[in-house]
Amino acid sequence: MTYQTLSLNIENHVATVSFNRPDKANALNKQAWNELQAVFEDLDTNPDARVIVLQGQGKHFCAGIDLELLMAIRQETADECEGRVREKIRGFVKVLQAPINAIERCSKPVLAAIHGGCIGGGLDIVSACDMRYCTEDAYFTIKEIDMGMVADLGSLQRLPKLISDGMVREMAYTGRRVLGPEAKACGLVNSTYADRDGLLKAVAEIAEQITSKSPLSIRGSKEMLRYSRDHTVEDGLNYIATWNAAMILSNDLNEAFISSMEKRKGNFKD
Repeated sequence: MTYQTLSLNIENHVATVSFNRPDKANALNKQAWNELQAVFEDLDTNPDARVIVLQGQGKHFCAGIDLELLMAIRQETADECEGRVREKIRGFVKVLQAPINAIERCSKPVLAAIHGGCIGGGLDIVSACDMRYCTEDAYFTIKEIDMGMVADLGSLQRLPKLISDGMVREMAYTGRRVLGPEAKACGLVNSTYADRDGLLKAVAEIAEQITSKSPLSIRGSKEMLRYSRDHTVEDGLNYIATWNAAMILSNDLNEAFISSMEKRKGNFKD
């Protein structure tokens, strides 16, 4: 598939997805939202991709929803019946949530490499990624509060699972910028780097480490972590017992043992 607002490159089992509207600070219009969902649904089943790096071209990672799309909501939801207008607005929001859900549900780990602004919908997007890394001058903001609205694409639902409740509330109520070092201190990102080149190099190295592991086990680990986040410990233990009853006797298990004994890198099937 050819993308107009994104770029996709797959090399050595690493899929690099880049927001590619640098002249718009990578703000996402309707086409961009559609393409974002399509690319992650495709990569979910693409055997060539074992790990995904999400980044932005230009000065910023992502400025969130394109204002033209946001302002078009009245036109797209127009109806003489007030109840049907409200129903359409709800559907409009659910459509915008779907691409971010596709990132979270993708069976491959997604590493966000963030520089510049990660604003509004951009923060919703990275909160659905597995890991986040950023430059020291990157900043994160729940910008919706300054627009007179409540963030509705996942930040308020996912961030409390990542950072403290009080920090989420401070960000949501004030809309202030959280810079890279503070994001690292509060646990929003794993690490910070002096510049974008250093960031991309470090993230590429982490991605390479992941590609060297059993793809079946990586996918299973992501599934377990996502499930356990939203369930009790008992539920999680029951699920992993069932999962491994189905998956543990794999060729990957044999190859991991043999390669370890032979002191070589594992050669796993895509």
